Amino acid sequence: MMQNRQIITTIEDVVQRTPILDTHEHLIEEARRLAEPRVDDPFYPCNDWSYLYHHYARQDLYSAGFTSEMDRQFFDPQVDPKDKWRIFAPFYERTGNTAYFLAVRHTLRLLFEEEDIHEGNVERISEKMRAQTCKGFYNIIVRDVANIESCQVNSLEYMLCETEYPDLLLQDMSINWLCTGLSHQAVVSSKSRTLEEWYRTIDWHFERYGPRAIAVKTQAAYWRDLSFDRVTFEEGAPLFARFANDAHALSEGELKALQDHLFHYCVQRAIDYHLPIKLHCGYLAENNKMPLGRLKRIASDLCPLLQAYPEASFILMHIGYPYQHEFIALAKHYSNIYLDMCWAWLVNPLASIHFLKEALMAVPSAKLFGFGGDYYLVEPIVGHAWIARQGIAQALSELVLEGWMSEESALRAARQMLRENALRLFEYEQVQREWQRQHHPGSI
Repeated sequence: MMQNRQIITTIEDVVQRTPILDTHEHLIEEARRLAEPRVDDPFYPCNDWSYLYHHYARQDLYSAGFTSEMDRQFFDPQVDPKDKWRIFAPFYERTGNTAYFLAVRHTLRLLFEEEDIHEGNVERISEKMRAQTCKGFYNIIVRDVANIESCQVNSLEYMLCETEYPDLLLQDMSINWLCTGLSHQAVVSSKSRTLEEWYRTIDWHFERYGPRAIAVKTQAAYWRDLSFDRVTFEEGAPLFARFANDAHALSEGELKALQDHLFHYCVQRAIDYHLPIKLHCGYLAENNKMPLGRLKRIASDLCPLLQAYPEASFILMHIGYPYQHEFIALAKHYSNIYLDMCWAWLVNPLASIHFLKEALMAVPSAKLFGFGGDYYLVEPIVGHAWIARQGIAQALSELVLEGWMSEESALRAARQMLRENALRLFEYEQVQREWQRQHHPGSI
């Protein structure tokens, strides 16, 4: 028993001490947090204790019966913190068991020295939040408290966010409206009338953002399947011309064909710029619109794409939950994909522990990324990272104690998942140099 405890302690220590390279966030810029919140801001309506529940915990509140009117009052910056508690308290009893809320509790403990939320401390927590919201607080929370070296940020508002802190918040290039979420307004604004002209628009955006991007990202799984058929230029050109003339000219099948063609074009451009391609897979955020049948097909839908681009690097995000076993099979078989556990520790930490144990028995450990917080507000990243570290340490300890893995192999896997694999795949140094070159052209 003493030896077992020593193994667990050693693994936990390495997992806790290893600085994480966080591979997925949606963080808004710090400067926005330093301004006054606005009730109509979808990402920053208030800066009191309720804001800690504004992202994922909010979705479990809705799942348990929270209404839009309750939501409006709960996140209104003019409503008193104790009045907000009276709205929240009955729902906390119904939802506090989930990992979305567990992450906030660990955040309260690690960031504000409060064990849990209750009527007696909501004003104190609100005061602490406002006091810490000052220049440089992102760096303190991310690096000093959460022990995260840097985050890869997929902006929910910009193709690539012109961040104030490119060494802390590396940026994905979102390609949605260029291809899988093709925007008629963007086509009109660009004055593109032909497919060749739209190619030039895509090329321009890759030239502008590609060198500074850490990866490209699409959330296409939220609105369509991930089967990307090969559509020729001759087939795609007339479809684009009709779409450019009329947003509603194409049937559903024709629009998919055009999106497929453009997605393949963007994949090739990503390859040209040495950019890994991130694909949302599995569980969908928000409420009351998740088509599980479509999500179940993602793994099989992706096979032709994986076969078509052996030189690409595809990152399949969120372990494909709740169909994670198919993703283990994909990662074992295909040499050009990686599995990212971002968000998974929040959605279901126990499923993530089981997934990690099974993945490490089937998939090379060099193909796993262990953590991405997936938040647009910075504070709960602290609690999410704590859950992820605990889960990773538990999975590795169990594999060692059950005789499936040596302690040395487990420690190596921990370091790989938390930072070494990201360093190997993503061009951190080159991206940093490009940000420096473009913002300070005479300095290098």
